Amino acid sequence: MKLAQISAFAAALAISSLALAEGGGDRTFERMMTSNDRSMELFIAKEKAAANPVVINEKKDDKTQDL
Repeated sequence: MKLAQISAFAAALAISSLALAEGGGDRTFERMMTSNDRSMELFIAKEKAAANPVVINEKKDDKTQDL
């Protein structure tokens, strides 16, 4: 009876350690967060570029030539 209890306990421990083992979920989450950070950087760069409009100076003086 003791051997059966010890065997059942060992089997339960082995199964639980396999169930709690690290899978691909952590790697997938890390890849997702890296992609999110990169897309946020690109978005911020695009917004900064849009916030600085290009100014065209239409004034002409004597030194300016038409192209």
